[in-house]
This record gives sequence, C-alpha cells and structure tokens, in this order.
Amino acid sequence: MPTDSPTAPPRVLPEEIAALRADLTAASYTAAATEDLLGPVATAALRREDAVPARRVLAARAEPAAVLLRLFALGEEVPGAQVDAALPELGLDGARRMGLVGAVAGADAADPVDAAGTAHAPDAPVRARLDLTPYSARDDLGEIDWWIASDLSELATGRPLGPEHVLGVGGASLTLARITPRERVRRVLDLGCGGGIQALHASRHAEHVVATDLSQRALAFAAFNAALNDIDLELRQGSLLDPVAGETFDLVVSNPPFVITPRRAADEGSRWTYRDGGRAGDTLLAELLRALPAHLAPGATAVMLGNWEITGDTDWDAHPRTWLEGASADGVDAWVIQREQEDPAQYAETWARDGGITSRDQRWPELIGAWLDDFAGRDVSAIGFGYLLLRRPEEGTRRAGVLRTEHAPGTGSGTLAGHLAQTLRAVDVLEGLDDDALAAARPVRAADVVERRHLTPGQWDPMLIELVQGAGLARTVRADQQLAATVGALDGTLTLGQVLGAVCALTDADEEEARSRVLPAVREMVLGGMVTL
Repeated sequence: MPTDSPTAPPRVLPEEIAALRADLTAASYTAAATEDLLGPVATAALRREDAVPARRVLAARAEPAAVLLRLFALGEEVPGAQVDAALPELGLDGARRMGLVGAVAGADAADPVDAAGTAHAPDAPVRARLDLTPYSARDDLGEIDWWIASDLSELATGRPLGPEHVLGVGGASLTLARITPRERVRRVLDLGCGGGIQALHASRHAEHVVATDLSQRALAFAAFNAALNDIDLELRQGSLLDPVAGETFDLVVSNPPFVITPRRAADEGSRWTYRDGGRAGDTLLAELLRALPAHLAPGATAVMLGNWEITGDTDWDAHPRTWLEGASADGVDAWVIQREQEDPAQYAETWARDGGITSRDQRWPELIGAWLDDFAGRDVSAIGFGYLLLRRPEEGTRRAGVLRTEHAPGTGSGTLAGHLAQTLRAVDVLEGLDDDALAAARPVRAADVVERRHLTPGQWDPMLIELVQGAGLARTVRADQQLAATVGALDGTLTLGQVLGAVCALTDADEEEARSRVLPAVREMVLGGMVTL
C-alpha cells in the first residue's frame, strides 16, 4: 500500500518567517476565527476527520483565512494567485522558498525549481507540502494562540502516514499538556519532542528549555514552530536521554514513542518513528523510567504518558512497579495512574487505524495478526494506558521514595495539572506525618467534595454512603457514618483528632477503633485532593 512520502521539512529563513507571522496575524488565522469561519457543524466534522462539510463551507470563500485552511489543513489545490493574495508579505515565491508549498506535480517530492526560487506562472495551482494550522489552549498561565506546522495528515493526503511522519497536535499531546504542572522553573526537558508542542508550552514558565528527538526531521519542524511563534528552544538530536547525559532538570515532560509494535522485519512498513520506540514489548518505557531519576534535580517533577503490558493474570501495575523500584531506592516518589485498558485486539485496531490503515485495506488481516502473535508470545492479556509522574523531594530529604499506583478512569471539572502536582507534594508532606501528627493537623475538606447517600425507599438509614470528588480524577470513596461526619466537619477550625472525638461522642463509637479506620481513609483522601492540609 502506498504511504505518504515525506517532503523536505520547512526551512527557517528569518526574513520569511517574520513575513509569514505578519501574514497569518493579518489574516486572523487563529483557532477561534477559523472555527467561526467554518461553523460548528464543519468544525466538529473536521475533528472527526471528515473534511466534506469544511470543503463545502470554504468552496465559495475567498478571504485569506479560508484560502489558508483549504491549502494547509485540507490539502487542496489552490491557484497560486490566491495564495499570493492570502500571504501578501511573504508572497507565493517566499512560501516556495520556505518549503511550504510546491507545484501540484511535485508536491510529493523535492522540487529543485522551487528550491532555487525560480518564478512560476501566477495562476498555476499549488499544494501545501505541510500542515500549518492554528492552535489555541488555555492553561494556568493564560490564553495561547500559536501556529503549528507538521506533516500533512491522512485527511489531506488520502494516504496512510509515512514512517517518518511528524505528527501535529494530537490527542496524546493535548492530554500531556493538560496534566503538566506550570510552576515557574529554571530548566525543562522535552524528551521526544516531535514538532515541539510541549517545549513551546514549557517556554512560558521556564528560563531554558531543551527539546530532544531521535528524528532530525521532527527537530526541523520543532525549529520552524519555535521560530514562527518567536520562541527560543535548544534542540538536540539523539535517543532518549543520550543527548542530556549528566544533566539535571526541574521538569521533564515526555510523550515517548511508547506504542507496542511487532518487531518482525516484515512489519517495517507499519512502524512510525513518532510512536514506535524500536524495542520489543514495553521495554522502551522500562529503560526510560529506570534512567530518568538521575536527571531530576531536587524538587523536580517528571510527567509522561505510557503504555504497559499486563501479562497473564498478574496485577495491572506489575510492570510499572518493577520499572520504578530503582526510583524508590533513589528517594524519588512515583505515581502511576492507569486511565484505561484495551485487550490485544482492541489495541492492535486502535494503532493500525492511527497510522491510516483500516479494515478495508488488504494488509489489515496480516497486520492485526502480527500484533496478536506478538502479544501472545509474551502472554499479554491486556495493555494499560495512563500517566507516569515522578518527583524528587527537595534537597535535604532523606527517605525512600513512595510508589503509588491507582486505576482512575474518571475526570472531574477544572484542570488536572494542578491536582496532580498537589498530590505529588502531598506524598512528601504525609511521609513526614505519623498518625499522631496527622490527628494534630487541621485539615480542610475540599469544596468540590459532596456526600451521596443511597437509601432503600422509605428507610431512614442509608445502605451506602459515598464521598464524591467533583474535580481532579472524580474519585468516589465509600464511607461509614464516622468517616462521612468527620470529613464533613473538616473546616480547619479544629484538629482532625478533635473532630473525630466529637463524632465518636455523638455516635457512641469507640474512638480508638474509629481512629484506626478514619485516619488511613483521611490520609488517602489527602493524597486524592479531597482533603487538604
């Protein structure tokens, strides 16, 4: 099956970059403006990879933003004169020099005429050689409006992705950006940066950002994106942590190539550099997590996404626990959050489709079969997906690291980044509090925690009490009367011990027995952000 053949990556030419930035700004080529232009139906369809409604909307529109969307997002042929008018500062010839567009006949290969800057017929149609779309987000630091270049999507080319494809801002990238803490730090590492979206985010709260990738092509796109958005990054080429040997960082963020892919030689055409790590099973993630703690400065955090194999009837967290034993011995806290699981067939289907291969393709049975054979060879019964977070305590802390794992598929309101950072800090605080110290503390119930009671109709006493978190990971904690009453009264006025004593007096409960149940539950709720210290 033919796949998308890579064109040369875009060129960073300072004068042309400045002109392109001015043109995109003048065209109101922003996420909000283009969504208004397309309307809700076409916008939603485009997110589902259906371009038909967007093509219908844009067909009769001639304003610059419409021309740019047709060219760079939909992959349409556009008359050169229209491109010239949409990019008046840069011009069509400038767009050719940067490698943004090429003649239709040469859109899938290097065009020496374009590279030389030779003039072309102004009405001759051109095609984009890359995707260039607006990106907007909001984080704890405010609003973001950028432009992100990547290789053309399957939607634009009509072909499966090529092995050296540089991905745009996909779902995994958005997830990682949303869970990354945004405190001010000195040095950040974006490991496996791809087109550079995490590094761009990090530049807003870091003094210096280092972004690495094995793919020189990905680094070229990252350099272009940084220049276009007027952001300084240090880019280095190499595998995993090799480019930063001996260095430490205050924040490490990574969307590594974690997809588990069959390693047979016959499957070479179904591997993509941006997602496949070149290792059997989940060993790349194991290798990375064993080496990562040495690169965390005191007080530093690492945030990453990953997949792990679940073999036979073992616990889902068996592999991550094994990988992170060294981190614990090094005094680094680790938290593994499994968000979802897929069986081997579901996993194979998900990632085959991600590469642009569908069940209608001739290769589908062979490709899915190779995945299933690969998993069967290691007795893999399921594959987990989730977040992996590490934190080295502040300098001077002397203790073993805490390893926490949980299956948490829910998401509440608000942002996850602050919630996850709070939990990592709470691990450190709670390690310094025994039960007596916890009882002497004055914790406060989080405002988003409510009580839910289940009753048999006509009965006064509940058969089930649940404490429900509205934000964070939307946890639900089963509670008895003593725990529910205690948590409900935690407003910071009295100590936990005083509140529990009063509840026991009112309910005729044995205080020592209640303490043995309630204190561990409150401790867990502090870790979950349902109670704060």
